[in-house]
Amino acid sequence: MRALKGKTLLITGGTGSFGSTVLRHFLRSEIAEIRIFSRDEKKQDDMRHRLQERCPELAGKVRFRIGDVRDARAVRDAARGADCIFHAAALKQVPSCEFFPMEAVKTNVIGTDNVLKAAIDEGVEKVVCLSTDKAAYPINAMGTSKAMMEKVVFANAREGAGRTTICCTRYGNVMCSRGSVIPLFMGQIRRGEPLTLTDPAMTRFLMNLDEAVDLVQFAFEHADPGDLFVQKSPAATVGDLAEAVQRLFGRTGVRVIGTRHGEKLFETLMTREERLRAEDMGDYFRVRADSRDLNYDKFFVDGEVQTQADEAYTSHNTRRLDVEGTMSKLLTADYVKRALEGGESGGEGE
Repeated sequence: MRALKGKTLLITGGTGSFGSTVLRHFLRSEIAEIRIFSRDEKKQDDMRHRLQERCPELAGKVRFRIGDVRDARAVRDAARGADCIFHAAALKQVPSCEFFPMEAVKTNVIGTDNVLKAAIDEGVEKVVCLSTDKAAYPINAMGTSKAMMEKVVFANAREGAGRTTICCTRYGNVMCSRGSVIPLFMGQIRRGEPLTLTDPAMTRFLMNLDEAVDLVQFAFEHADPGDLFVQKSPAATVGDLAEAVQRLFGRTGVRVIGTRHGEKLFETLMTREERLRAEDMGDYFRVRADSRDLNYDKFFVDGEVQTQADEAYTSHNTRRLDVEGTMSKLLTADYVKRALEGGESGGEGE
């Protein structure tokens, strides 16, 4: 990636699935330094040892920093001297956030503000923040905290314009990432247990970790302050996903358990209102920032006639994969390929 040549990249939440994939993509590039910032010393130690075993000649490009995005001072220290930041640190588990919503606020909202304030104050060139489809029309605590995170992103983008370019990406279910149902299904099959389905008719977007990194890279290269980027993604029903996993790994039957706390029947990547402002960029949509300010009187006079597009962009109306198509999509995930080859399946599901 030429834009990162000679640069220092800070990844918050860098020991997770996304950070591990960024390392695989960029470690052999001409990037000068990658900083991994996270609060889990065990995961950092594991990542450090993997790097030293697999590519000892490049391990020196990676620097590890223990810290939490909730700690503004730790974030500021980590951001000092960085040229760009990929902000991936978050609480992502829907049921956990539902029971402990203030913990989601502390990490997803306040933590994001800490990262962005530090980026602006330390003169970081670009920041890409990772959001989720659950932030669009949120109905659960995790989605609501991510929706507020996006508002924090856009507010700081206005504040930092001209010094730090801040943008946001929003994506759906990343296959085999932490919290994904696919490793759960695979584990149940290994133990000879039936797959537990919440609702077979539920639909979810499907993308692999490489596509998640590609989306962030695209945003990094094309963003103006406050832009939101969305990848066009196919979707599948949970029933078809379970059938696809069973065709690949063996049949153990299914058991419908009903929806969990705060789950939706389908997910939304762009609201109707956002789709009205969206620019089609081929494989991606760009939603420009709302550039209006607090001068409300102007808008009472000028106004806007159209305020909504015909429909939101959801996992119900995107391209729907059948079972065969879902199997093909699953086979693009390294975690699945390693499991089928009989190798170690760690990494993406962490």
